[in-house]
Amino acid sequence: MIEAVRRQRAATATIARFRAQPLAYGKNDCVRLGAFVLRKMGRKPQLAKAGTYQSVRSARRALDRAGFATIADAIDAMGLQRIPPAAALPADLVLLPGEGPFGGSLTMAVGNGRVFGYHQDVVGADILQPLEFVAAWRV
Repeated sequence: MIEAVRRQRAATATIARFRAQPLAYGKNDCVRLGAFVLRKMGRKPQLAKAGTYQSVRSARRALDRAGFATIADAIDAMGLQRIPPAAALPADLVLLPGEGPFGGSLTMAVGNGRVFGYHQDVVGADILQPLEFVAAWRV
């Protein structure tokens, strides 16, 4: 399959699954969104080793159990290549600055500098035009 088509299908499936879904830790959140993208792109994220979570506090404990200080550390440990955020293609992962103990919010690139994901200023997952980026990874 052509790479651009594979990326477009993964991005479309992710948007269909998460669009307008309210944030619910452990079910509809940035980590679950990122894991969904990874699976659609043929990778196998290892979420199970961290355990389940239903709140900010239990999500922080799950990240600690997995041995990571931030979401970026967890993505780096998967061996994904870091890229400049401006080089992100559809279905690549992009970390935005965010409030809370995770080092940011994980989103999916959709093109033209836009991302799809959760943000504290939006109810439910949606397409965002961020002004700042923390990091990005090629999926």
